[in-house]
Amino acid sequence: MTTGIARVENAAGAAEKVGAVIAESFHDLAVSTWLVPPDEDRRRVLPAQFSMLTEHALAHGEVYATDDMSAVAVWFHNDGTPPPEIPGEAERVAAFAGRHSRRLAQLDTEMAKHHPHDPHHYLAFLAVVPERQGQGLGTRLLAEHHAALDGSGVAAYLEASNARSREFYLRHGYSDLGTPLILPDGPPMFPMWRPPGS
Repeated sequence: MTTGIARVENAAGAAEKVGAVIAESFHDLAVSTWLVPPDEDRRRVLPAQFSMLTEHALAHGEVYATDDMSAVAVWFHNDGTPPPEIPGEAERVAAFAGRHSRRLAQLDTEMAKHHPHDPHHYLAFLAVVPERQGQGLGTRLLAEHHAALDGSGVAAYLEASNARSREFYLRHGYSDLGTPLILPDGPPMFPMWRPPGS
């Protein structure tokens, strides 16, 4: 049976459902354990963080999901200026992340240093729950949006979270953009750019 893909509508509870998928998929990534080292805290903080960002993307970008919510892609539109800031972001993060807020802010700062200024769509998250990984769902989600970008002549940007995901994106037309993003005492991430039609 083929799993369908659809754009997620900005409806009540949608951001939380997508955020939960991202949190489950990213729970054991090195960058996630750097952000929130204690496992129990990570299970509480990351769903709230990813839900907040998805909520913002639903207003300033596009979010896609498989019909069984096993894989999601969260895109922001950037026409040369970044999307507006999340209202009350610092206060919201402090409320759900507490002492882990500092590292979440550090990640934002480092990512902003590398973010390109040319118009593009920004792939903030491509996530597949562990039991569905390796089944081509990430590739299908990418293809869904890449086709629209290619038709409009728009580039794409992302930060690969590790060497394995970097290799995945290299296969899908992305190339390294500048030097890796090095988190303080943490793992590297890899800024990547995809020209339209790649």
